[in-house]
Amino acid sequence: MALPGRLGLDTARIPHADRHGLVWISRGHLSVENGTLRFRTAGGGDLEPGDYAIPFQMVSILLLGPGSTVSHDALRLCARHGTCLVAVGEDGVRTYTAPPLGPDHSAIARRQAKLWADPEKRLALVRRLYAWRLGEVLPNRELEALRGIEGARMRALYQTIAQQYGVVWKGRRYDRANPESADLPNQAINHAATAVEAAASVAVTGVGALPQLGFIHEDSGIAFVLDVADLYRGNVTLPVAFRAVRAHERDPSLPLERRVRQLAGREFRQSRLIPKMIDRIKEMFDADVRSRDP
Repeated sequence: MALPGRLGLDTARIPHADRHGLVWISRGHLSVENGTLRFRTAGGGDLEPGDYAIPFQMVSILLLGPGSTVSHDALRLCARHGTCLVAVGEDGVRTYTAPPLGPDHSAIARRQAKLWADPEKRLALVRRLYAWRLGEVLPNRELEALRGIEGARMRALYQTIAQQYGVVWKGRRYDRANPESADLPNQAINHAATAVEAAASVAVTGVGALPQLGFIHEDSGIAFVLDVADLYRGNVTLPVAFRAVRAHERDPSLPLERRVRQLAGREFRQSRLIPKMIDRIKEMFDADVRSRDP
């Protein structure tokens, strides 16, 4: 198996009851030879040069990194056997495409839909999400009031983490029409948030959840992905962003976005972020796919 330990993904249990987790491959060509999925690479990163046979029927998702090509036959074979192929950026900090996984059961998606459709249960899950983020159960049961409390807490958290990294913080400002007009800390937060959202997209895809059915976020087509990503704003997104700004101020030779990507990828590997997200989603919906594993 190519890079089974990359990002801690080999132990991430997703709803293919008789399969292992996810496999990372990059800088090579994925093709089919005599019915076998093969990955030929000149090497790079953690992967040694060689010709690898990929046990596509034994894994749930192949993460195809930069510098890679894939043949039509490889896509056909993966689709036929229910193996998802996701194109990602370096160290999983971007998600470019994620074909339907087609998990072997719909327990998580059905549970998500039922909770989402019930106003009382939906609000209960919203309070649970905020409790995970803020470390306490908020007393108010109105969604707008919860959002207001969360906003105030997050403004304080921005200031606190900026001070920890010695970064001057003047408040959260973001112009979607002109994102480059923001100051360096805000630009870094935008880049780090995009990276964490990519990781969350992999996790949501992996468990077969419904990305459109968010509980706190509502309008976006990836509303639930944003819900999951926000769980890690305080302990992943902001520290990565402010650490990158501090490093950029010392050495501006590397573009800020690239520095954020590097730091985010390192953090994802060290903290095993995507497996944590997968476990958190299952906990969110009280779903234990481990019990289905042999």
